[in-house]
Amino acid sequence: MLDLVPILAGTLAAGTPLIFAGLGELVTERTGVINLGVEGMMLIGAVAGFACAAETGMGAGAGLLAGAAAGMGAALLFAILALSLAANQAACGLALTIFGVGLSAFIGQHYVSYSLPGLKPWDIPLLSDIPFLGKVLFHQDFVVYLSIIAFGIVWWVLAKTRLGLLLKAVGESPEAAHAIGYPVLAIRYGATLFGGAMAGIGGAYLSTVYTPLWVENMVAGRGWIAIALVVFATWKPARLMLGAYLFGGVTILQFQAQALGINLPVQLLAALPYAATIVVLVVISRDRKVLQMNLPASLGKSFLP
Repeated sequence: MLDLVPILAGTLAAGTPLIFAGLGELVTERTGVINLGVEGMMLIGAVAGFACAAETGMGAGAGLLAGAAAGMGAALLFAILALSLAANQAACGLALTIFGVGLSAFIGQHYVSYSLPGLKPWDIPLLSDIPFLGKVLFHQDFVVYLSIIAFGIVWWVLAKTRLGLLLKAVGESPEAAHAIGYPVLAIRYGATLFGGAMAGIGGAYLSTVYTPLWVENMVAGRGWIAIALVVFATWKPARLMLGAYLFGGVTILQFQAQALGINLPVQLLAALPYAATIVVLVVISRDRKVLQMNLPASLGKSFLP
């Protein structure tokens, strides 16, 4: 049981950037907008967060805010093209990813030799003293706790509030929402910017906390995994959180396999998290009725009043 503590604790940390990016994309897609630029927004957030933390010396907290602002700026660029100008959403998202990869590499070349102190885990009084579970759940950095709070807020808004109902209504039928007087473009803009901010926080967490150093293309496909998790979750926050931790657990297990001396190529072990995600998506995709029941009807379709 003691050997499971670092594995489970590491699973929560490894799944945290996916929770942020996935929740942001889920809210965006709920309004009928599909943004395939999550990878690019995470990279822009990662380099902006690292640069802010390194230059100002204000630590990971400032880096996360800078990452959120940078991700929101990238999402605004996407929104202008895809929403105001009604360009193809898939093409705009792919272009944003390519732009993010190049921009982050250009800015980040000055920070290759830098490292940051990161964040120390927070021990929640009394709860962290619980045997086994205390070290797993209540001995984490504050961003892990923040991701759980973000999940709770997104779930509550979508399931229990008028705003959540409005977001889903816009995703199902923007024409009907516009006909009764709701500002469809403004709502989609807000959801898209929220998705960009969440993706930026996820990227900044990678560069300032999880691995507090800058490496080119350090997001390593997590943006694409976040998009896939939205489909895996059938646009439901709870299932998305479960999928993020599943990916995080497989990521941690690859390092444990190396430590245990399992004789497998390093490249194969590194591919295990992505292979597991593909297998899960294939299994989920076989049930087309569930996908069709939860898929926003206007997903990917442009709307101009």
